[in-house]
Amino acid sequence: MIKKPEREIARKRRHTRLRKKVKGTANRPRLNVFKSLKNMYVQVIDDSCGCTLVSASTLDKGLKVNLSFGRNKKAAEELGKLIAKRAIEKGIKVVVFDRGGYKYHGVIKTLADAAREEGLEF
Repeated sequence: MIKKPEREIARKRRHTRLRKKVKGTANRPRLNVFKSLKNMYVQVIDDSCGCTLVSASTLDKGLKVNLSFGRNKKAAEELGKLIAKRAIEKGIKVVVFDRGGYKYHGVIKTLADAAREEGLEF
């Protein structure tokens, strides 16, 4: 049996604690962030119906061509702009930010700031 690293266990514990307070609704969906070892994924989720309204990742064809690595600040900034643009096209302007148990600094902060600059409100 493979044992998970302590860092991942702690992140999941923080995310569970955070999700008790952060809920996405139809009026104000949840902007969720997930980081893998090489890429980042962002979704806008309506928790009342359990459906994803908008999603983007650093693996999208438009972003992947311009990026050398999918998990640095430049990638986070481009991803934040892309998710904000897609959300606004769907008519979503106000969201609740779910940082996924990650600390709010570095690439998470860069992604959030870029989404705010493009017009999303949290």
